[in-house]
Order: sequence, then C-alpha cells, then structure tokens
Amino acid sequence: FLRNKLGKLRLRQKKSSDAVETIGWRERVRLPKIGIGPIVAKIDTGARSAALHAENIKVTGHTVRFRLPVNDKVHHCELRLAGRRQVRSSSGHRESRIVVITQVKIGKHLITAEVTLTDRTDMGVPMLLGRAAIRGRFLVDPSHSFVLTARKARSIPS
Repeated sequence: FLRNKLGKLRLRQKKSSDAVETIGWRERVRLPKIGIGPIVAKIDTGARSAALHAENIKVTGHTVRFRLPVNDKVHHCELRLAGRRQVRSSSGHRESRIVVITQVKIGKHLITAEVTLTDRTDMGVPMLLGRAAIRGRFLVDPSHSFVLTARKARSIPS
C-alpha cells in the first residue's frame, strides 16, 4: 500500500519484476546446509519467524549442535549461532530460543532464513516458515497443500 497526496491508502501497482510464486499452506522443504529433507513445513503468515524442531541443543562458542529426528532417522546437525531471541509460542508463553541462519529450499527456490530451534514434537510438522522467510517471495494459498512440492506418490499394493 502507498499513501496518495491526500493521505489515503491505495494499492501499489505491481511490476512484472515483482512476480511471486504461489505456495500451499504446507510444502516439502530441504535444508541443504545440514543435509535434511525433504521435510514438511507449515507456512504460517501469522508467525513472524521460522522454527525448526530440534532436540539436545548444545551451544559451544559460536556453534550450535542439535539432533533432528526425521522419518525414523536421527540427524546430528551443526550450524553457526546467529543469536538468541524471545519468542511467543503458539500457546502464548514466551521462551528464549537459539537462532541460526540456514538455507531453505522450496521447490526450485533457495532462500536464506533465520530459524529458531525449539521442540516441535506436538506440532505435527517439524518446521514452520513464518512471514519473514517468505515475504516478497511467495503468495500463500491456504486452500492447497504441496503446490510447489508435489505429494509423495503412494505405492499401491497389488
């Protein structure tokens, strides 16, 4: 939105270079820096930051080590510490979380995102992508899942 000379809000005209791709409310993503994926991520425009399920988080100097269980396999991950942040969880509680910066691949798009590490055991999906990670890049269609990343083909028993 832009304000005109009278102070009224008006829609900003989009240029063709501003084109964004549509994604569903769930997509499969990869985290190439740590060799993870595909995993399911919930796209949540109500959340500001991205969050990744992590267990046994250990900080040593500027390095963060953690475990990430995916599909019955436990990945031991290591990333550079970007900081700590106070985050209000979905239940309304404030918690201090470790922040890392990593690449997230959605379809053919590779983005760099700040990701907080937290226990998402009860959340249904191991990753959440908030609006800071997708702003200006994607339009979210809440009526569809796996728009850019097709659902896995199910094997049908004969």
